[in-house]
Amino acid sequence: MAGAGPVGMMAALELTRRRVPVRLIDAADGPATTSRAAALHARTIEMLDQVGLFEAFEARAVLGRGIAFYADGTELARMDARFTTQATRFEQVWFIDQVITEEILREALAAQGVEIEWGVRLVDLAEHAGSVTANLRHANGSAEDAEVGWLVGADGGHSVVRDRLGIRLAGTSSETWLIADAELTIAGPMEHDRIRWVRAGGETVMIFPLVGEDRWRLLDTVDVDYDGDADAVAQRFSDKLTRGLGRAVTVATPSWVSVFTIQQRAVRTMQSRPGEGRPSRCFVVGDAAHVHSPASGQGLNTGLQDAVNLAWKLATAARGDRPDPSTAALLATYSAERVPVGQALLSTTRMATMLVGLRNTTVDKNLPAIFEALHALPPLLRGINETFLGGMSGLNIAYPTSPLTVHDSDTARTGPRPGERLAQVRHSDAADPSWQPVLSSLRDPDWTLLIAADQPAVRQLSARIGVTWPTPSICPVGGPAAEQLGLHREITGTSISETDTDTDTTGWILVRPDGYVAARGRNRVELDGALERIGR
Repeated sequence: MAGAGPVGMMAALELTRRRVPVRLIDAADGPATTSRAAALHARTIEMLDQVGLFEAFEARAVLGRGIAFYADGTELARMDARFTTQATRFEQVWFIDQVITEEILREALAAQGVEIEWGVRLVDLAEHAGSVTANLRHANGSAEDAEVGWLVGADGGHSVVRDRLGIRLAGTSSETWLIADAELTIAGPMEHDRIRWVRAGGETVMIFPLVGEDRWRLLDTVDVDYDGDADAVAQRFSDKLTRGLGRAVTVATPSWVSVFTIQQRAVRTMQSRPGEGRPSRCFVVGDAAHVHSPASGQGLNTGLQDAVNLAWKLATAARGDRPDPSTAALLATYSAERVPVGQALLSTTRMATMLVGLRNTTVDKNLPAIFEALHALPPLLRGINETFLGGMSGLNIAYPTSPLTVHDSDTARTGPRPGERLAQVRHSDAADPSWQPVLSSLRDPDWTLLIAADQPAVRQLSARIGVTWPTPSICPVGGPAAEQLGLHREITGTSISETDTDTDTTGWILVRPDGYVAARGRNRVELDGALERIGR
């Protein structure tokens, strides 16, 4: 694993959780000390719950409830992190310094016996039929040729792995912005749980809550000059925020200032192409595969989800769980599923960048009237809220066209469809005891088969699927959870026959290790067909 940032550490953690040993290197001398990415969205929070890190992150994050809009001293509107079309237990955003995110992940890795090798740089690589040679340079100048089974590049926007694989990061550069972390003293009460988008004299600044009562991330889209005078930066922000928020704001000397040019770039493949029938042995994740505007806070979230998507597939290949002829096909689904996500983010983050900067003077002059009209049309405001914050949440990411998705013909059936997240349940519903085994099953690092059936039927299924790949753990589901998942009823005293296709047979849902639905059906014949197709 080349790169010990949060994405590389998440991939390493998920591999070790699946009993695959990992060597984790990083060219830096030690952990980063600047905050950088600061927001974790709903889908990422679901994922952290699945990998057993929810409590560690929750204890140290600031709970974000949405965004508020201001212009020249007037609050125009608020949008809440509430999602009407995508149910989740986590209708929120977490604001947490990347330094803390990395600290939590390092502690989790250390608990698994993984120590990061700092000061070790990947110089070159060579992919072979059954291994990869990684040419390494240590901090003392010594060279090492490491022979490994697989190589993952989590080495950022200037990725050595991507470069050596000849993968192009295509796209454009756009605006230059300035960001800083500082303590703010604000006259009067103002909740520390929302992003503030602030217009002041036709310019945009934004502030994001960070861990610590008065700490905020500040962003300026216009005045981006920085010659090392952090106090001058603080004064500029103080003046703009005072005007935009309509109250006195004093910005302390920032602890960190950075000027950067927004990159909107993504790759068209996230792995090597070794030849027909041979599995890829080299991959890129996170910023090595896609870089985006920070306007929507998607970079880290997307990278962490890359890591989880790749890790379970790579673990399957590394352990030899899947028949050799189909290993290449399984690993190829990584690019098939994640490249479209990175490409789609190019357009959504480009739009977010335009909205944040707001260069249109006509719109700027009419902002109060525009927001007043939106308030008069609640359904329209809710729709914008759903599109804006719901899109940022990551809850709508799905894999309907993946080779690992087997569609059913039951269009009237309720519940999550193949390719979608399984855990489409609100916090209030998830409190019902019937949901507990389902949510616990999502923390299983392997496949799971949810089935509304009695124990004898479960035993029959266990005997059957034990000779297949995938071999899922079986989780019986009843009560409201079965109803909401579209399993409908719990069958008592009825076994599952080979050919029964009546509507009274039990329902089942096959869940991937990353919590997405691979297939669903109502009888054993359909289950056999799904397992056969996925196992090819």
